[in-house]
Amino acid sequence: MKSWRANVFVWLTVCLSCAGSAWAQDKWPSKPIRMIVPFPSTAASDALSRIVGERLGQMYGQQFVVDNRPGAGGLIGSDLVRNAAPDGYTLAMIGQPHLSNVLLRDPRPYDPLKDFAAISLVAVTPNVIVLAKGIDAKTIPDLIALAKAKPGALNYGSAGVGSSSHLAGALFVSKAKINVVHVPFRAGGDSRSALLSGAIHFYVYPLPAIVGMLKAGQLRALAVASRKRTEALPDLPTSAEAGFPQYISESWFGIIAPRALPKQLVAKLNADMVSVLKEPATHEKIVRQGAEPSPSSPEQFAKMQRDEYVELGTLIKEIGMQVQ
Repeated sequence: MKSWRANVFVWLTVCLSCAGSAWAQDKWPSKPIRMIVPFPSTAASDALSRIVGERLGQMYGQQFVVDNRPGAGGLIGSDLVRNAAPDGYTLAMIGQPHLSNVLLRDPRPYDPLKDFAAISLVAVTPNVIVLAKGIDAKTIPDLIALAKAKPGALNYGSAGVGSSSHLAGALFVSKAKINVVHVPFRAGGDSRSALLSGAIHFYVYPLPAIVGMLKAGQLRALAVASRKRTEALPDLPTSAEAGFPQYISESWFGIIAPRALPKQLVAKLNADMVSVLKEPATHEKIVRQGAEPSPSSPEQFAKMQRDEYVELGTLIKEIGMQVQ
């Protein structure tokens, strides 16, 4: 009899817990939602966060607050969301550094696949090779020839060791078989100033991070490292058209949450995110930034990360990338 009563008590407790959980979800969101961006306000992830966050905020009647937390190549921002309460009020817009930077550390600070809940892929964007004004090159072979004429004399910038721009630049250097110096920056504005002054010679940017300056003619791009031209800059040739077809390089951006976020909330966020990304107005805003909206299911986004984690591990070993 005592055992029977104990079982009934446990059953009632579970039911009440479920009812409380359902009530909480019905009330969500009841306050602003924080969107962590692990890079500065000049980063591509910031621009995409603001486009998506503004529209979701309108849908929910709550503000999406973009919280830039740069540092350690994105590790600081990722760790903040890993340790946040799994209540739907802390999300993050991440990209390749969320995976690659872990591979550069020993011990690894977190498991990018097991410690987070995947919500949705947001966008894929081509990378673009941007030159300092003083570099006399009209094609990619021109740039490679300059680098080979003076080994070690040219340099390229990035947003930090293990960042998507570092991976894209290092891949280009490996494919081109050139000897150039890597110069990491902490802030995107610093790298742009360095390009304008000629302190660095080239930089491989995710297109949304630099599209405004390219459209304004402040900087010049050699090529977009994709298989087809981009709608944002239709006159910019592809890497194949610029004489180097073996170089294809893209960046991606997606939304994650703390690992223990309830499945119902994961499903709701995903459904709303996909709906927003399919809206013509939002789609057009993202395309103008040089990115391609790419909504996915949580499972598809999680699988994409698993596959890329393996590929990045192989690439990092091949090019000998290390934390400097």
